[in-house]
Amino acid sequence: MNVGKRMTSTLVTVSPSLPIMDALAMMNREKIRHMPVVEKYKLVGIVTKNDLLNASPSKATTLTMWEINSLLSKITIKDVMSSPVITTLEDTPIEEAARIMVDNQISCLPVMRGNELVGIITETDLFKIFMELMGARNRGVRLTAEVPDTPGTLSRLSQAIYEAGGNIIALGTFSGETIASTLLTIKVEGIEEQNLKKALEPHVLKLTDVRML
Repeated sequence: MNVGKRMTSTLVTVSPSLPIMDALAMMNREKIRHMPVVEKYKLVGIVTKNDLLNASPSKATTLTMWEINSLLSKITIKDVMSSPVITTLEDTPIEEAARIMVDNQISCLPVMRGNELVGIITETDLFKIFMELMGARNRGVRLTAEVPDTPGTLSRLSQAIYEAGGNIIALGTFSGETIASTLLTIKVEGIEEQNLKKALEPHVLKLTDVRML
């Protein structure tokens, strides 16, 4: 799956000259937390809701309301936006987009097609994808186990589940406790907890969690 399949393509953008309070009102109205900053059809920055809130005076300020409003009216998006912008492309794999966000400690990526801004993908989009990958909205038996990191392990586990009458609806692999093992989380429908445990115990190093979700 690539970014273009899960990005938001209906964009709400702002200009660098917009006062931050107007931008905050837009975010609240549209229920969004990130807005690309565009000038003359060119992406020049990115601004988040936190950027706008952090630019506002503290509640402990001694300024009068008139002084606060006067101050805020002079602060524009250009003063608080992040620039230059880290971007990605439509055909970038989802996991690569997630890596870019984590490595750069950012919460969104504008999506480009050449020099054209065509979408945005956010950490919320990635959470939704993770939920889908792990079958969070599908009921079944969720099992986590430490398994050998050897060729054929997944094949043997899949066969054991099939023979026990189960159907795999989600599967994820994670770093194990040692370099010779992998932590496997799997969700299965059509089988009871005890029957799934019985079917997989001969093929795993350790069962760490089994529950119906």
